[in-house]
Amino acid sequence: MSNTRGRGGGTYWPPAGLLGRLDEADRAILLGLGHGVVYPAGQITIHEADTSDFALLLLGGTVKVTAHAQDGREALLAVRMAGDLVGELAGIDGQPRVGTVTACGKVLARYILRSELLECTKQHPSVGVALSASVVAKLRTATGRITDFTGCDVLGRLARILHHMAVTYGRPGRSETRLPLSQPEMATLVGAAESSIHKALRALRDSGAVETGYRRITILDLDHLARIAAEAGPAGSSPISPNT
Repeated sequence: MSNTRGRGGGTYWPPAGLLGRLDEADRAILLGLGHGVVYPAGQITIHEADTSDFALLLLGGTVKVTAHAQDGREALLAVRMAGDLVGELAGIDGQPRVGTVTACGKVLARYILRSELLECTKQHPSVGVALSASVVAKLRTATGRITDFTGCDVLGRLARILHHMAVTYGRPGRSETRLPLSQPEMATLVGAAESSIHKALRALRDSGAVETGYRRITILDLDHLARIAAEAGPAGSSPISPNT
């Protein structure tokens, strides 16, 4: 998932990300902005509430976006991968950051200042349209997540999150999709206790839908995962059988 290189040296950018929404000419323009940066695993690249105004165009690797709730707990808001732009809200409006961005493994990116990004969208309206579409897609995903999670059990919530990420970042024609998520990260993303995530993952593994390893989960059967997500029961109900 962290490697965008395909056979023959071609580069694949997921269509949901900003780079995947651009044609070759506009993509080259965007890739020419800013300067290249490399972040090691665990490096915080953007701090919540900070007033910096740059954005990061991810070229390789994965980052997680987190924020602190009023009670001090950390919430995992999103996972972003190569082709995505992160920090674009502050890069557009100059307001304080809404979350912290941390590298999950080695990350390659372009460091783009707000002034460069805004000038690019003025000079190249098609880039601005793609940027707006990317932001709207993220908003729709966040809204859909709230709707999907209402009254849904942990197994269903986990299946829906994993299915969405596999569809968003998986490469066409590949039977498997690997996501760099630890079980604690899945627990915060789904909004459940780790013990509940352990049970849900065991059910998904037993069904043949996924395979797990250290800081990773591999989607083996996307169609089956979609069926589990669709058949999710309400919170508090008896767990559904993923073999149904």
